Amino acid sequence: MSAITAQDINKLRQATGAGMMDCRKALTETNGDFEGAIDWLRKQGQKVAAKRSDREAKEGVIIAKTSADQKTGFVVCIACETDFVSKNAEFVAFAQSIAEAAVANNVKSVEELNAVSINGTTVADMINDKLAAIGEKISVAKFERVDAPYVASYIHGANRMGVLVALTAEAAELGKDLAMQIAAMNPVAVDADSVPAETVARERAIIIDTMKEDPKMAGKPEEMIAKIAEGKIAAFFKEQTLLAQSFVKDGSKTVGEHVKSVGDIKVTEFKRVALG
Repeated sequence: MSAITAQDINKLRQATGAGMMDCRKALTETNGDFEGAIDWLRKQGQKVAAKRSDREAKEGVIIAKTSADQKTGFVVCIACETDFVSKNAEFVAFAQSIAEAAVANNVKSVEELNAVSINGTTVADMINDKLAAIGEKISVAKFERVDAPYVASYIHGANRMGVLVALTAEAAELGKDLAMQIAAMNPVAVDADSVPAETVARERAIIIDTMKEDPKMAGKPEEMIAKIAEGKIAAFFKEQTLLAQSFVKDGSKTVGEHVKSVGDIKVTEFKRVALG
């Protein structure tokens, strides 16, 4: 049996992120075979993953980044089970490296991201290695991408939320203001026209059902109830769509009015990803 040196253990630890004792055991089990030891650790990770498949990974790290030309934005959420892990600097750096790989490889889906290679190891295998080292359920839980003439990115609350805002022209300060608005107010869409029809239908149904259960509305004609419902839907659009909301930094105007004051720029899309 070949001797296992501290240098061998450290090399394996650097390659996999596994703990010192796990690396020592992996090298011992594989008689010093470096590649075999990596495979051994990944198998341990698969065993841990199987055991923890029913666990909820509600904590994690969210990274929002844009390409160098700021025409494409990415949000990546690397989930874990506890805030102890999510606040660890090494885990944050791990999530950062995966987000950087998403940007560098211009990925379009979680599947593409998991297949990306970083220093000869796929993201999927890196996650499995990290899972084996930490013992928690870890995954690329969320992925969003936005393409536009200009994309602003924003990370809120110590990597607990990421926002992307797509604009028709470059406007860095406006992009940041809008991203902060979206983070704080959580709108459902850019404007009333972009609210999904199913969302409007669900909201209308809830409003009508609630009114019908109200004793004060007993005996009221359907036409009156429908008219009141449409008024409430209009209020919903005002509260829940970005451009109609009051601008957080200046409540005397709406977000839409603020955008117009900046110039001939339109907001075409946004993505808001939060933990939980």
